[in-house]
Amino acid sequence: MAGETLTRRPIAARNTGWARACAGWLARKGFRPNAISVASIGSAGLAGACMISSNYVTGWARAGLFILAIAFIQGRLLCNLFDGMVAVEGGLKSKSGEIYNELPDRFADLLILVCAGYAEPEYPYSSTLGWAAGSLAVLTAYVRSLGASAGASQQFCGPMAKQQRMFIASLACLSAAAKSVAQWNIPVFPIFLVIIIAGCLVTIARRVIRIVRELESK
Repeated sequence: MAGETLTRRPIAARNTGWARACAGWLARKGFRPNAISVASIGSAGLAGACMISSNYVTGWARAGLFILAIAFIQGRLLCNLFDGMVAVEGGLKSKSGEIYNELPDRFADLLILVCAGYAEPEYPYSSTLGWAAGSLAVLTAYVRSLGASAGASQQFCGPMAKQQRMFIASLACLSAAAKSVAQWNIPVFPIFLVIIIAGCLVTIARRVIRIVRELESK
């Protein structure tokens, strides 16, 4: 298991009974891990569509769209969980699996975080913050992949790894849903996007330091 965490993101849910049962069902039904990976883009796109569409409604309808966005964000994470489990535990790994495992994630990050920047366009620089958060999310993953290609172990450390980014995005949607009903005047998404940006910068620095130290020690 120690060696496994160097190449696969450590996810506690992977060892639960419900996750194993779902992954087994998907494998038996003929779902392929690469298709599950691509499905994460669709789920992320739907989350983004909900956030942008919220600009055209108010009150409970707006809140409902944010709750739907949370569901689709979690759907994206479930795709990320099950594609690896079906591939490894289900024995359905393919030669191109690593491409499907990484590339859809980058599109999913951009779709969710960039669209979050357009969920409250009334605030200055909100869209800029969304693009900055999405770009830094991609760069965070790039640093990890670059380190691995250079011969270092995979660095999944945070504080703003994928799961943390999606947790913050979900929390932003939940707060925006509450704001829609309570009619608060708070820039929800800009605040949470700044948190993601700051966290990504720290994460990038931590990963680079760890990768360089590991490579220099060999």
